Amino acid sequence: MRTQDFERLILSENRARLFFRRTGYKNRRIFCPVCQGRRVYRLAGKRYRCKRCKYTFHDFTGRWINKLNGSFKTWLWLIKMFELEVSALRAAVQCGISYPTALKAYDLLRYSILASAPDAPDLLAGEIELDESYFGGRRKGKRGRGAASKVPVFGIYERNGVVRVEVVPDVSARSLLEQTIKIVRRGSIVYTDKFRSYDSLMFCGYRHLRIDHGKTFSSGKVYINGLEGFWSYAKQRLAHFHGVSKEKFPLYLKEMEFRYNHRKQDLFGE
Repeated sequence: MRTQDFERLILSENRARLFFRRTGYKNRRIFCPVCQGRRVYRLAGKRYRCKRCKYTFHDFTGRWINKLNGSFKTWLWLIKMFELEVSALRAAVQCGISYPTALKAYDLLRYSILASAPDAPDLLAGEIELDESYFGGRRKGKRGRGAASKVPVFGIYERNGVVRVEVVPDVSARSLLEQTIKIVRRGSIVYTDKFRSYDSLMFCGYRHLRIDHGKTFSSGKVYINGLEGFWSYAKQRLAHFHGVSKEKFPLYLKEMEFRYNHRKQDLFGE
């Protein structure tokens, strides 16, 4: 959200409410949150009733913004601080709310990011980088592949495009190929390192080129530096949280994906 827009919206509670109302409905058309019907009529007190199922609702019924008690101006401040990567603790102090409330608001924003992701995104195509990484605090023992108590994450990066990341149960050929086939169009050029789980890519309709990191990190167009850049980006930011539970880790991971894919854009603009 641009600073000029933010300053304009926080001038009054009504302006903030209208902003959330405009952005809360596709094409700004009111619809029923129960049956999705668009034939509604207005009642007193800024409420509506669906002609199909007779459900009575208001502008924010069933919305994530309705799951937290707080003014619309407070929500705008929380969104701006989330965008600027201010911690929930500092946001709580600045907004004059409790830390659990600020943390809940941040989690609701992460859930909204997850919910806004398309169920069936367009297949990635062209030049694709594949790699896996392991997330978790520093511990004694083996690092990288096979490290104990680490969460494996599989990444797919479309050069000059977007990155897609998913937590996977393991880094077996089956797990990685299932994700690749689901996301990457057949016929694409796929770059990986020499990890054996990628050996079957050539039999799945991809042109597979590999880089040996034991000798060099790039050879012409054969490299996975784009995806390595994302791993660095994500791990650097996740380290600021001083630990994320395994249950919530996928939520934070999708936040990193969203931030990286929109790093040159207005994150929460209209």
